[in-house]
Amino acid sequence: MGFLGVLLNRRDRVYSLSLLIPFTVYNLALKAYDVASRPEKLGLARTLKLMRSDVFFNLGYALLWTGLFGVVHRGPLRRVVVFLFHVTTMLAAIVRASAHEYFRETGTALDYDIVALWLRRPKDVKRMTPPSAWVLLAAALFYATSGPWLVSRALGRWRGWSARPLDGTPRRVSFFLGPLVLILQGLGFGSLSLLTGPGMPGAGKSFARDPVVNLMVTGVKVAMTRGSTSAPVEHPAVAARIVQTPRTERRNVVLVHLESIRARSVTPYNEQLKTTPFLDELAKKSLLAERAYTTIPNSLKGSISVNCGIEPYLRAAVEAEPGGIPAPCLAGLLKGQGYRTVFFQSATQKFMYFGNQAKDFGYEEYYPVESMDTEGFERSNYFGYEDEVMLKPSEEWLKKWGDELFLAEYLTSTGHHDYFPPTRYRHEHFVEDDKLNRYLNSVRYLDFFLKNLVEQYKKLGLYENTIFILFGDHGEGFGEHGRYVHEDNPYEESLKIPLIIHAPWRFQHGERAEELSNLTDILPTVLDLLGYEVRGGKYPGYSLLRPLPEDRTLFFSCTNKDKCLASIMGYEKYIHHYGDRPDEFFDLLEDPLEQRNLAAERAEEAKKRRDKLLAWRSRSTRTDA
Repeated sequence: MGFLGVLLNRRDRVYSLSLLIPFTVYNLALKAYDVASRPEKLGLARTLKLMRSDVFFNLGYALLWTGLFGVVHRGPLRRVVVFLFHVTTMLAAIVRASAHEYFRETGTALDYDIVALWLRRPKDVKRMTPPSAWVLLAAALFYATSGPWLVSRALGRWRGWSARPLDGTPRRVSFFLGPLVLILQGLGFGSLSLLTGPGMPGAGKSFARDPVVNLMVTGVKVAMTRGSTSAPVEHPAVAARIVQTPRTERRNVVLVHLESIRARSVTPYNEQLKTTPFLDELAKKSLLAERAYTTIPNSLKGSISVNCGIEPYLRAAVEAEPGGIPAPCLAGLLKGQGYRTVFFQSATQKFMYFGNQAKDFGYEEYYPVESMDTEGFERSNYFGYEDEVMLKPSEEWLKKWGDELFLAEYLTSTGHHDYFPPTRYRHEHFVEDDKLNRYLNSVRYLDFFLKNLVEQYKKLGLYENTIFILFGDHGEGFGEHGRYVHEDNPYEESLKIPLIIHAPWRFQHGERAEELSNLTDILPTVLDLLGYEVRGGKYPGYSLLRPLPEDRTLFFSCTNKDKCLASIMGYEKYIHHYGDRPDEFFDLLEDPLEQRNLAAERAEEAKKRRDKLLAWRSRSTRTDA
């Protein structure tokens, strides 16, 4: 305190330190909590490494503001410094709290792209954030606003200080170089917070950086790369159309979008887990794709692949922009053949832009949850109701139009986080982990919905002439690799999804597609089942009714930009983390849970796979420029 006494008077010391010390404790405590919550055993050395950037940032921040307080003691400029002191500290506290909550929910670090995306969706952020997080943030902001004034005023009265809290000079007039040195030291320590070194297993550089520093670094990176994309390339399916053939059959088509359902959590893909007995029985008389994947773990992106038969754009929400879908979609193609088309969803129409997206897909009629009677139905998450809310509107529509050919899609929502399984069919105890158990009970509820939906088609006499396509859009993570939910999760729990095609007149003894497949294969499979031929364009997927290429490579991307890329060739999977952490290489045949990283042993092959991934990303970027 002796050195501070040269620079600041007693009230200034109390005023500044009463905010800087709690701010530092607040930041480091949240980071320590995040580090401790990681699934891997870290040890003291790695823990300190992961917190080093935060320590340097907070030390630099404290020195910077102490120096600024020492430079300006009074006058209008002083009040500007005090104002900026509070504002920047409040903003830093918001970033720290947001990063903590985002990591708690997803297992990944908050960066500029994510913030830019969620600033456009404040209502969703509000609904997704638990009350405890708002209480913590409110307390931090209240103290950042009023705490120093209250503390200095209280101590001033106790010790008889001057009544003026913001002005005054230190006990000895300081030489200007004193505060200047502190400011330079603050900037020096701040620059050290940028240096995180190479990523370590289980934790990348983005996590190791202080959240404010990471936000600035990723923001600069975005600014430097903005406008560097090439001109867009016309999609090969832009002029596609379908024509009848001698094989054409008049059949109805039903798409059931199983929101957030991963393959390993449904019984047909995991016999030990009895979450979906009805789906398991249905699968025994269906075509089941054993190795089906989504390209990007995102609801909208998965739906784009299913409905339009194309790989989704890598940039967020491009398809929601005017003219964002570059090829004719299934609803539009079938509508040209005399089909009626309808889209039901148990979620609000604002969920992932589906209100506009259903029209862009070509659906003539659209029924979101706002159009349904929700009395007697429970909420299943922050944006939707239990899926049986769709059964009555479905029945009414089918009674009216069921005599005509139709395509109907049902977008469920019960599987989506924050996992509040309806109590209509009670709950079962599957696992000890509460969040995972709630998710599995949400999956179990969906099985009842599927059974009731099929029964509705049977009761109305439509079942025998209808093709049912049941697909997951992406999976969910529950800490298996330190990541939660799905958006920036490149592992099997997020990418591998159920895909079951049920046609009552076919597959009676059950068939299996054993090769790699993804959601782009649904459109060509449906058209093949109906006997239509595509002319004038080419879709990238393959019909699952025919042999799939044995040398097929599937490519994947995280939802948020430059977080991860991945590819699977045969049973070999490679994950590229953009240098944020070490890349990974897995043999899925021997290691389906991705526990043993072979990247060091397969370095040459990993480099080839990385080059191919980056080339795929470059091609995809040209199409969504």
